[in-house]
Amino acid sequence: MAELQRILYVEDEPDIRAVAQLALETVGGFTVKVCGSGEEAAHDAEDFAPDLILLDVMMPGMDGPSTLEALREIPALVEVPVAFMTAKVQPSEIEHYKSLGARDVIAKPFDPMQLADEVRRIWQGAV
Repeated sequence: MAELQRILYVEDEPDIRAVAQLALETVGGFTVKVCGSGEEAAHDAEDFAPDLILLDVMMPGMDGPSTLEALREIPALVEVPVAFMTAKVQPSEIEHYKSLGARDVIAKPFDPMQLADEVRRIWQGAV
């Protein structure tokens, strides 16, 4: 099984972005490419070649679902597992995100010390 190393993280809120990046890099040991918008992610994702993509749901411009749709149009990223990060975690909302192609949903606010483990759990279920 391939090892999870490269994570593309898309989040428009700078404070959340900084905490998650720190948690994923320092605690998790991952290589993280951070994008502040869906447009930036769609532009940079293929060159970064992520193993996993984490998408914020609520973003100005391209929201998480629109970003996922754009990323799925890039042949190299079609099979890359995606998880949404959102405060909207009612069962019906989670089912909706999964119906869009997400493997799972990480609830916000997240525990920085647990984030890397949660990401690994999603990754292991995806490969």
